Amino acid sequence: MPSIMKTAGVLAGLAAIASALPAQPKLNWSQRSIYNIAKRQNAAAAALGLQDVDILQFALTLEWLEATFYQQGFAMFGDDKFAALGLNEAQLSDLKSVGSSEESHVGLLQSSIAQAGVQPVQPCEYDFGFTDAQGMIATAAILESVGISAYLGAAPLVSDGKILSTAASILSVEARHQSFVRIASGVAASPSPLDTPLGPKAVFSLAAPFIKSCPAGSNLILTAFPPLMMTDPSPAAGVMALAEGTMLKLQSDAASDAKFCGFTNSAAPGGTAFSAFSADMGCALPPNLAGTVYVTLTSSAPDTGMLTDDITLAGPMVMNLS
Repeated sequence: MPSIMKTAGVLAGLAAIASALPAQPKLNWSQRSIYNIAKRQNAAAAALGLQDVDILQFALTLEWLEATFYQQGFAMFGDDKFAALGLNEAQLSDLKSVGSSEESHVGLLQSSIAQAGVQPVQPCEYDFGFTDAQGMIATAAILESVGISAYLGAAPLVSDGKILSTAASILSVEARHQSFVRIASGVAASPSPLDTPLGPKAVFSLAAPFIKSCPAGSNLILTAFPPLMMTDPSPAAGVMALAEGTMLKLQSDAASDAKFCGFTNSAAPGGTAFSAFSADMGCALPPNLAGTVYVTLTSSAPDTGMLTDDITLAGPMVMNLS
């Protein structure tokens, strides 16, 4: 399993913000909330040992995965296989342009990393597990959602404005990719008003099952959380229509130590809604969730709705809700 190339140091930008504040700042509730988020994000970056160039390497790792995914898919399945799914000629052309965009993202990130005097990571060997065009489209919807969450989650960890601008230019295109893939799949293009950020370790845990091995010098220092899968209701490709309170049975090697399920979604107060978990019964689906939901097993359920790596035991897994 790949473990991101480590460079020394922490993010200077957020540290400067924290050190510039007075010892006893008089902040209103909103300002205090922003300040506390900045402190948590800076601490998380410091704990992982990530600098700006590491964030770029992490982004390149994901872009290599996405670019290779589309290359392999289009090599395996002819145009007729996608036409059989109901895609017209224009939609098929758009789908292929998504793959071309991912290759362009690879080139942009390689250039940015090289300009920093660092050797860019190389592509890994992957196993995407799809056996037909429909499976490829379903996996594409997941990868595009994870890509958006990865860029959103990494943005507060970046201190260099130029790098942040580069990442933002990629993020906006990834969002268009996601909308197109959802439309091509016959589901709502934008099921929720906000997208959901994820931290680097959570994103890597979602990418890791697709990665078989990486070349020397292209491994990451991140290690994945134990995998999590849903056994009931039966997992389904695409969107699932599940009612509030539906019991979800989850399976993981870490399940015996878990006390709660975390449902990370933009609609959840604080970012994550929690419900009690037992290995026998599972956990209940919280209300008001829609779109892409990231499910984890956790050791506690903070009232703030703040999911952190130190309480995450397994996952995340992706669940798309109508």
